[in-house]
Amino acid sequence: MPKMPLGVLLSVGEDLAERLKRIYAAGFPTMQLVSPPTEWLADPKRTELKGLIEDSSIRVTSVAAVYEGESYAHVAAVRSTVGLLPEETRASRIEDTKRCADFGADVAAPNISSHIGYIPEDRADPIYCALVAAVQEICDYLHRRRMNFCLETGQESAGLLKQFISNVSRENLKVNFDPANMIMYGTGDPIDAVELLAEWVRGVHCKDGVWPKAEGQLGEERPLGQGEVGVERFLAKLKQIGYEGPLTIEREIPGEQQMQDFLAGKKLLEDMKAKLEID
Repeated sequence: MPKMPLGVLLSVGEDLAERLKRIYAAGFPTMQLVSPPTEWLADPKRTELKGLIEDSSIRVTSVAAVYEGESYAHVAAVRSTVGLLPEETRASRIEDTKRCADFGADVAAPNISSHIGYIPEDRADPIYCALVAAVQEICDYLHRRRMNFCLETGQESAGLLKQFISNVSRENLKVNFDPANMIMYGTGDPIDAVELLAEWVRGVHCKDGVWPKAEGQLGEERPLGQGEVGVERFLAKLKQIGYEGPLTIEREIPGEQQMQDFLAGKKLLEDMKAKLEID
């Protein structure tokens, strides 16, 4: 497989078989999957899903754990609902992540990724300590399956994320780097951030976005190449740090336009890879 193979982020639904056919026909050799809904994690749906993936010939590079009740409407909603941060749902979401890992192992995915929520800056904060313990539990569970747990970037600075990784102190804790999230959350320049986190990066989202317009708001997602990430400089930095893993196009919209944006993103990335002599 070539360096930086292209892929897409897909959710599981009743039309998955047709979407997989289109993705493969379009020339994507890899994909990340959003964690399947509960009904797809028990037979007969589980066996059906595994068969669809195996028949597609598309390699699953990661399963993204998402949790019921999360909202990304604005900063306050993210703080109160996303990831492992809310205390009232933390224990159940740890178990959800383990079930996601069990499914990921079934489809030979090497990574599970997730937004764990805003990490407090104060290492003495009880919530910080609780997040460290939660991620340690998840990492230990995944270690027995020879899998990594990849933290999705965006809700904290690269420096704080690096500190958190050090405090968790698990060799299979890695990073799924999303440059658009750094911009949309207003947490730092993605080029500087990916260099700081280089040794932990095991996956990359190719997504674009613009900076927030006001405090408390999130920036808006854009089709790849139409935001403020700077696709060419981002790929050039990935090449410089020695990253050769998958480039997964993410587009957070439904319907046919998502597929069209996947295709447009693919052409852009192929052109940039050729220009930068990434083969």
